[in-house]
Amino acid sequence: MAERPGATAQALRIDKYLWFARLAKSRSSAQKLAEEGHIRVNGRRIDRSHAPVRPGDLITFPQMASVRVVRVIALPLRRGPVPEAQACYEELTLGAPS
Repeated sequence: MAERPGATAQALRIDKYLWFARLAKSRSSAQKLAEEGHIRVNGRRIDRSHAPVRPGDLITFPQMASVRVVRVIALPLRRGPVPEAQACYEELTLGAPS
């Protein structure tokens, strides 16, 4: 992914990130979640699958009957094995004291 001039951090499309990090079963399901407005990045509602995510961002999205909140730790380069994918995010618990 080529960086734009003046960009400070690399970014990855939200749909690719969710798929690479194994937070979505397929890239098309991640695209659908984003385009239907079910995903929030840093509290802001996302309505496009090409919205960028960067390390440090908080992603909130529905999964089954619950809501997941994860902090982006790293941007994966591929859809690798589960341990590699899990190293790219930190699971946060709603309502937990900080």
